[in-house]
Amino acid sequence: MGYQLSAVVADADLLREQTAGLDHAVLGELRQDFALLPVTPQLVVELTGSLPDFAADDPSAEQPFGLVLSPPLADLLAHWSRSGPLAYLEAEFGAGVGRQAAAVWLGGALSWGPRFDDVLDAPRTEWPINEALLRLGVERGAWIDPFAEVGLHLERNTEGWLAHGRRRLSADYWDELVEQWEKQ
Repeated sequence: MGYQLSAVVADADLLREQTAGLDHAVLGELRQDFALLPVTPQLVVELTGSLPDFAADDPSAEQPFGLVLSPPLADLLAHWSRSGPLAYLEAEFGAGVGRQAAAVWLGGALSWGPRFDDVLDAPRTEWPINEALLRLGVERGAWIDPFAEVGLHLERNTEGWLAHGRRRLSADYWDELVEQWEKQ
């Protein structure tokens, strides 16, 4: 089973405030008062007025994201970051191989990254998404890494996160189901 992610992650209140009134913004609730905004082509059009551009080649250290962060999109993320840190995250895994990339904006500017890794042989906390989440303020806990700590493992792709958000599920929803199942 594969995994795909293209999303903005930030404090839930920050994302609610910045996306209020947008037709194509669906927020998925994460743990620790964070939220995830799946980045879809429709959302990019709504935010920038232009169709999204995708990299012609596979992502790499030189071009870390499959979605090209156009100047209008990058400027928008920078603007939103005036209210608090936010990260753009991408990941794609399947059949034991994969990649992830992340960048963080703070105070109206890119403050970290973008970072790309398609080997993932460093300690988990040094993987791009985990580093970005720590920079956002995710606190370490009982889960294996910040990725799991906030609940990014709960859905496998953008469509899953859209459904998660539309159903207004909490990140703890799955844990609660497991607890109920174990009690039965």
